[in-house]
Amino acid sequence: MQQISDYELELMKAIWGNNGSALYAEIVSALSAKGMNWTKNTVITLLSRLIDKGLLKTNKIGHRNRYTAIVSADEYQSSQTETFLDKIYEGNAKDLVATLIQKDLLTASDYDDLKRHWQTVTRDITPDQ
Repeated sequence: MQQISDYELELMKAIWGNNGSALYAEIVSALSAKGMNWTKNTVITLLSRLIDKGLLKTNKIGHRNRYTAIVSADEYQSSQTETFLDKIYEGNAKDLVATLIQKDLLTASDYDDLKRHWQTVTRDITPDQ
C-alpha cells in the first residue's frame, strides 16, 4: 500500500469517521472540528492524490462528489504497522514491544490487556485436541 502524507491521512480519518464515505462538505466539517481550516484547493488536491493512490474512489451525485474509502482504517493501520516494523525493527516485533515498555509507552495495564487479547486470539485459532 502506498504511503500517504499526514495531511492525506487526516482526510482519510475524516472519511473513515463518516462510515467510510463522505461528501466534500462533510470532510471539511470534520476537519474544521479539529481546527484544520484548509482551503478548498488544498482539500481537492489531497483528495485527488488519494484517488490516484488507490485509497479513495469518487461517485458523482448531481454536482457533488461522494468520496468512498477503498481501504478500511484497519487495513491501512495494519499495512503501515508492518511497514514500520520492517523499516525500523527489521521485522522484529519483540524489539518494538521492548522499546514501548522501556519508554513507558506501554503500561503494565496495557501489557495485561495485550496478554488477555493474545490468549483469546490463540484460543480461537488453536485446534481442539
